[in-house]
Amino acid sequence: MNWKDWEVKEINLDERGFPTNLQKIKNPPKQIYFRGNLNDSVLSKSITVVGSRRMTTYGREVVDRFVSLFVTNKVATISGFMYGVDTEVHKKTVEFGGVTIAVFGCGINICYPVENDDLYSEILEKGGSVISEYPPDSKPQLWKYPQRNRIVAGLSSTGVLIVEAGEKSGSLITADFAIKQGKKVYAVPGQITSKVSLGTNYLIKHSKAFLVTDPSDILGGRAVDRETNFKENLSEIEIKICKTLELEPMTTDEIAISVNMSVIDVTKTISLMSLKGLVTEAMGKFHLVKN
Repeated sequence: MNWKDWEVKEINLDERGFPTNLQKIKNPPKQIYFRGNLNDSVLSKSITVVGSRRMTTYGREVVDRFVSLFVTNKVATISGFMYGVDTEVHKKTVEFGGVTIAVFGCGINICYPVENDDLYSEILEKGGSVISEYPPDSKPQLWKYPQRNRIVAGLSSTGVLIVEAGEKSGSLITADFAIKQGKKVYAVPGQITSKVSLGTNYLIKHSKAFLVTDPSDILGGRAVDRETNFKENLSEIEIKICKTLELEPMTTDEIAISVNMSVIDVTKTISLMSLKGLVTEAMGKFHLVKN
């Protein structure tokens, strides 16, 4: 079902069903327009994840790792649907079978960026939602996005996680809104020479964000161990590959030799394991993702 076929709903601030998290913020939107499933049961366990539009390979790996555990722990993700980190957050949440909410800086009758047309439909089909405070046909304009960020931060019950952010990134605006809303801000540290880590490192350095290196830093005692969660669903081949990668990172060919399988079968299995968040690839080698 294409996103254009989904009903556009409007709800006012003073009406029943308006997101409770959003009602509590300073200067909440007077009304919101949305498609899909937007209710407090979803938002009661949710986290906002934002970052640079110029996402690096490191940023992608971080997003995939964190989102995998959020979905495992049934925590919905919230982001801004833009290029880079935002898109990766929505995509991976959907791939891992989770619920994600996209907050638009334009009307929800316009898919912006246009490259995310299929993603728009997938978000709705998987039980998520797309929302905006702007009327359905309102065009995307630069001034709308900083204002939109108060909603991106405000919807979350857990806080805001920033993966990568430049010195003047819009993610820092989202962080500022979160702080003013009394919500926790988390940041993943990056290389000091990386331009897309200047913002996150700044937040950490000036104690505006908690430094996090693992999803359990955010979820705490609530976190379900990924190994326990997937153990019963792992195939015999996946178990063999996991045990092999516990020793050291390997290429597809090296894994095939180690487990005595064809490269084709290993490639198929590794692809599925990547979607489950069990392995990640860096510089041509696969690494076992550990909690």
